[in-house]
Amino acid sequence: MKSKQLKSEDGQATVEFALTIVFVMFLIVGIIEMSMLLYTYSVVADAAKEGVRYAVVHGNHNSSPSGPGSTSAIDGAVGTGVVKTYAQFSFHDTSTMTVTVTYPDTASPPANQSPNRVQVKVSYPYQPFFGLAWPTVNVYANAEGRIAF
Repeated sequence: MKSKQLKSEDGQATVEFALTIVFVMFLIVGIIEMSMLLYTYSVVADAAKEGVRYAVVHGNHNSSPSGPGSTSAIDGAVGTGVVKTYAQFSFHDTSTMTVTVTYPDTASPPANQSPNRVQVKVSYPYQPFFGLAWPTVNVYANAEGRIAF
């Protein structure tokens, strides 16, 4: 009689395991997906900071100047040259990345005097790693600094 009872409980353990393993797998996939999203945000934020650092270091008195009073195209230098290159080194597809470089102080002081700030805004559409019909999320990052003259 005791062996009959144990045999019927074996099926119950199999069903419980099947239900539990599905939940655990979704949990593991969710943790990996959130980690990848956090990593992408970190890369995008660091790329924006790298663009600001480039603009700050290459002021008007530099051989390749940047800033509102300079003749070089800082949008091209920071946007495609520095920010996107930085993101490419971390295996991100930069063809869909949008980089916007602005100078908020160009109207108030003359172009060759302080304060002149530079702002770099980066937008990147994050594609989920596993897919699973999850939506694309736009990751935004901003960085700002003062241009040295």
